[in-house]
Parts: sequence; structure tokens; C-alpha cells
Amino acid sequence: MTVAAKPATQRLRIALRGAVQGVGFRPFVYRLATELSLTGWVLNSSSGLVVEVEGPADDLTLFQQRLEHERPEASVITVRESSSIAVEGSAGFEILASDNDSGKSVNVLPDLATCRECREELFDPANRRFEYPFTNCTNCGPRYTIVVDIPYDRPNTTMRDFVLCPDCREEYENPANRRFHAQPNACPVCGPKLFGLTSGGAIEDAVEALLEGKIVALKGIGGFQLLVDARQSDAVARLRERKHREEKPFALMMPSLEVAREYCEISPAEVQLLESQAAPIVLLQPKPGTDLAWNVAHCSPYLGVMLPYSPLHHLLMQECRFPLIATSGNRSDEPIAIANDEATVRLKDIADHFLMHDRPIVRACDDSVVRLSRSRAGILRRARGYAPLGIRVARELPPVLAVGGHLKNTVAIGVGQDVFLSQHIGDLETVEARGAFEKAIDDLCRLYSFKPEVIACDLHPDYASTHWAERSGLPLIRVQHHQAHVAACAAENGVDDEYLGVSWDGTGYGLDGAIWGGEFFHANGNQFERIAHLRPFNLPGGDAAVREGWRSAASLLYEIRELQDLATPAKPGASPVGTQNGMPHVSPILRDVGTTEADEHPDYSKIRTMLARKINVVPTTSVGRLFDATACIAEVARENRFEGQAAMLLENEIGSLRTEEAYALPAGDWDPLIRAVMNDKRSGVPASLIAVRFHNALVDWILEVAAAEKLKQIVLSGGVFQNRYLTERAAAALESRGFNVYTHRQVPPNDGGIALGQAVISAFETLKR
Repeated sequence: MTVAAKPATQRLRIALRGAVQGVGFRPFVYRLATELSLTGWVLNSSSGLVVEVEGPADDLTLFQQRLEHERPEASVITVRESSSIAVEGSAGFEILASDNDSGKSVNVLPDLATCRECREELFDPANRRFEYPFTNCTNCGPRYTIVVDIPYDRPNTTMRDFVLCPDCREEYENPANRRFHAQPNACPVCGPKLFGLTSGGAIEDAVEALLEGKIVALKGIGGFQLLVDARQSDAVARLRERKHREEKPFALMMPSLEVAREYCEISPAEVQLLESQAAPIVLLQPKPGTDLAWNVAHCSPYLGVMLPYSPLHHLLMQECRFPLIATSGNRSDEPIAIANDEATVRLKDIADHFLMHDRPIVRACDDSVVRLSRSRAGILRRARGYAPLGIRVARELPPVLAVGGHLKNTVAIGVGQDVFLSQHIGDLETVEARGAFEKAIDDLCRLYSFKPEVIACDLHPDYASTHWAERSGLPLIRVQHHQAHVAACAAENGVDDEYLGVSWDGTGYGLDGAIWGGEFFHANGNQFERIAHLRPFNLPGGDAAVREGWRSAASLLYEIRELQDLATPAKPGASPVGTQNGMPHVSPILRDVGTTEADEHPDYSKIRTMLARKINVVPTTSVGRLFDATACIAEVARENRFEGQAAMLLENEIGSLRTEEAYALPAGDWDPLIRAVMNDKRSGVPASLIAVRFHNALVDWILEVAAAEKLKQIVLSGGVFQNRYLTERAAAALESRGFNVYTHRQVPPNDGGIALGQAVISAFETLKR
């Protein structure tokens, strides 16, 4: 009888990099290897996950296939390396202690929304974690906001001071349990606890305060949130007054998806975003006639909605079966409070009630904001749920620290071929915000044991981030703002050769000292040839024109001679063209264009004089300011009470209107466009049609430049491309003509993404040194 030969034993070493820690990868590997009767080991390292597995060749092949297809949902693999090594004759499979010897390049996982299993336990009276506000497992819970160092092990988190009870210890050490090495694992016996200032920390007390119209400060995952009943306009008004937030929309937390549907139109793709592990704020179309307070979003066309994402939120919203405002626990332009003592001081004049806990937060992490665009998530603010996942780029980076811009600031470090971006830090307008910026730099460098050798910063000489870079004493690489925008988008999409970069925003310092914002680049690596731009015009009052869009309108109308007569009062007894009753005549379209609460009758002659004499005016090519001017002339918005408000309202005017009609914008010359807008407004053309013709003109301009340049790859970046109609129409038009179009997926198109572009450009610059 012939005895079949025993399959030859082989040994395989697999190294994985990316987000592979804190997601239950080791127990998954343990269970898979055990099921296939393979031997070896798995461990966490400072650069990722390492597996050595031994057995028959066919079983090793199956192991690799299942490793790829059945890996934990929250994991992200950016690099996978496999190699055959010498057989060792292992007796079984085990999980080894973490290896801290290698350089730190593992992705720290973002905080993950509560999983289905933990939600079920949370509301199960028979479960020992029934109504426990800090339940979690390897599939969910805090990560980035509690990790002190990597690798991601309990002693390297803020949970190190909570000693596991016997039951939790058994779960933590059992590879078959879904809480195996869940670093925040805890229960009511051994874990964090709630408390308050005016009560014992009961959730019911917070709910009662909310129903009474009070403002509640709640310590969440990444910092404090300010909560208020979104149905009570007086309560919302108090929050706005105390937080110093005039009109910028507030985010909402809905008790459930079913309740959210009562207030918003929600597509299946938006449902996926709301229920994802990131659980971001999603911008949705509101339904008319609901009981939401009018001042929740003011005149914003969208509602920013999120679902409960932590056990504490689930418990709170179980009692509050109505929408809550859930906004950052800070005053406007200040960082979020994260420590209990800090919050009771900084928020004492805002909040009426505090609900806190004793689990320390290492770093502030605001809620992320996304909007569906091109049938996928377009990130507008990258923070909880997304940060600090690394972005893999095409080439090796120098040890660079990129310090971003001045608004919507983020910072980044380059480690090998990975760029690690911080969470959203915000505008660097205040001392407190600049302190948070410096803390984020220290934190990111410390977490990765990173020592920068070069700093990449914006070209603008007055940015706070640039000033910090200049004081650092390290070599600087100054990167032009709009080049950083398109480089970031190209990098995250893997575009590594020639492309047409379209970079449109509101403000950015140009190579000629002007304010750019309507730029086209022929780009390749760090080579950027500016091949087209919007026709320049002057901004009267400089920065004042960013908030007061009527100034941009006045400038453009002056240029086409609509305001030329405003500086000259009429002579006695005469009524020259352009005057009425001896007073300067102002078109009805512009009569109230400069009206503000502080000044009911602005002096147009002063603006005209500024423009004529070029006093306190700044030249610009900004498409963002062109949006402001058009919104003003169309009587959609005269001012920006928050950044981008006028552009947002102009886009919203389009509604469901679709037409191929477009104004002329030949070679970026706005003269015929503005004349046409003026004529349409005088003729009574509705704002919706003006808006769609304006947007279509911008798309036609992109097509014009793309056709002339004949580059197949088109990259769209900059804050203007937060505009869904513009982005989707431009992409569809370009793709129908055979172009490959790339938009942002992992970082925002606004200034929150330029740190990535700065880091990538630095790789080319250092090669020349």
C-alpha cells in the first residue's frame, strides 16, 4: 500500500503596516491560524503587525487569502510584505508581547463609533455592562484620544490607571473574546465613572436641564460638547450669545436614523456615512415644516447631522428623543476644552450644567464634517473618526514637519512614505488657538518619536504658522498656497506625473504678492507653471472684503463703470448722469449692498476713492471673492457672517434647476459675466437662474483651459470645490470628454488639506539641496 507523502512544511513571515492595531487584528490572526492548524506567532510592533506562520503550503495560501478578505472591518493595510523563511518547528500558535524596537510608523487608529454588539449589551438589563457609559471592545471605542504612545497597548493609554477587575481581565487575556486586548476595556466595577458639578452625574439630570432650556457641557470622546434642545429658539439664542457665534450653523445629534429622517432628506449613501465607524457630521438637505428652532442653522441651506457615536451619547439620546445641538465645547476661535478643571473654568459662563467623567483625554478631537460629493464622502473637516490615519504617498519623504496654513489649520509629519496629519486644529486667530497648534506639533512628534529636519510652511509672511516655522531655527521650505492645494489632492489620489491643477479658493498669498485664488497650473512633481488665472481685480479694504462681500461687488462694478460717478456729488442746479436730487445715484441692486448693523448708510464715494486712487486695496484673482460679488449683485447675500456663507447660499439657490445656459467667462475675464449678471438682475431674472448660469460659466472655463492644455489628468482642489454642484458638474463634463478627474477623498479641499501638499512638495525640494 502506498502511503501519501506528508505535505512539506513551510514558514511565512508577513509584515503589515497601516491601521492594524486596536482593531482586533491579533485575535483575528490567532483564531484563523488555529482554525487552519497552523503554528507560529503574531505581535504588534512600532511599525505595524508581524506574523510568522508555519504549515503546509496550501494552508498558508488559504491563510493569506482569508487574511485579506476577512480582516477586521476597521483595519487599513497600506503595506503588506511577505517572505518565506526557515522552518522552526513551532508547537502551537501564540500572541507575543509587543516589539518596541523598530521605528514608529504604525497608524494610530481613529476613535470608532460604538459597534452593534456593544449597543445591544448597553441596553440589555441582564448584561453586566447594562447602561454603562464606557463600554467598548476591539471593534469600537476611543483610540486616538486616549493613546499616549505606540505601540497601542493599555500601558500606553489613559486607561493604564484603571486596574482591570477579574472579569474584565479574563476577557482581555482571552484570544477568543472580542475584548481581547481591547485597551479601553472596562466595566462599572473597574472603569471610568460619570459625575457632575451640581448632581451625582446622572444622565437624567442632564436631560431635565436640556428640557428646561439650559445649556449642558458634556465630556465626550475628544473633548467637551455644548448641548441644547434644538427645538427651543430661546435656548439656541443663549448658546449663540454666550459662545459668540453669530450665524454659523450648529451641528445636530439625532436620537436615531428614524428621527433624522423626520427632519432631513437622506440618501442611502448618506445613511452609510451616518452609520459608519467614523460617524461624522453629515451635511443633509432639511425638510420643511419641522419643529427645529429657526436659529439652529439660520440661513444655511443644510443641516449638519450626526448619530450617537459613544455609549454615553446613546444613553443620553435614549432619554432625549428629540434633536440636540451638539457643538464644540469652546468659545468661537478657541480650542475645545478636554480636562474637567479646564472646562469648569473656560465654560462656566456658557454652560448651566456639567456632565463629566474621569477618563483623561490626551488630545482634543472635534467631530468630523463630511458631505456627499461624486457619490462618496467629501471630508470638509478631518478629525474624529478619520484622524490621524496616515496617507501613503508615492515617494520617500524627508523628516519633514508641515505646519499648514492660518485657517482650518492642520499639521503633518512625513515618515518614510507615510504622511500623518493631525486632527483639525482650526483658525490660528487667537493666542489660545496658537497654543493648541503648538501642542498638536509637540504631540504628533512625541507620539511618533519624530524629530523634524526641515519645516514646510506657507509662503504668506503673516500666517501664525509661518511665524512659528521661522522661529524654529530649522531649514524652511516655503510652499505657495495653491500649489500645496493641488499637490495634496494629487498625492492622495496617487497622481505622480503631469496633471492640470485647478486651485480655487478665497485667499492665498501668490508668488507676485497678490491674493490668488483662481489658478490653473501645469504641474509635475514640484514644478508648477501658472498657465491661467482669473482676471485680477482690487479688494477695497483688503481683509474687510473677505467678510463684506459687497466690497468685491463694488470693485467689479467700478471696473465696468457702474460706480464711476460715486465720488462726485452733483453740482447745484444740475442733475448729471449718475445722480438723483444732487446725491450720488446708486443702482437699486447696490443701494443696500453695504448695509450692516453698525452702518445703515455706507459712504460709497469712499469706496470709489479707494478704488480710483488704489488706497488700501489688494489685487486678487480669487474665485471665492467672485462668488461673493455675484451673490451680492444677485441679492442672495451681502456679507459672510461665517466663512463661505455667500457662496453656500448662491449654490443653494440652484436647487433642482438644471440648464446648460451659462454666462461668458472667456479666459477668466469676469467683465462679460458681471455685466450679464447685472442685466439679468435688472430684468427680473430669478436668482436661481443667475446662480446656475454663474456656476456653469466656471465649469466652461475649466473645460476651456483643459482643452487648450491637453493634459489627461485633472486635479480639482481648494475651498471653492466644497461646492457640490460645481465639483460634480465639472467632473462629469471633463470625464465625458475623456479626462481623468481627481478630487479629494482623504483630506479636505479647503486649507485643512494643505499640510499634506506642503509635505509632499518638500520631498522634491530636499532633493535639490
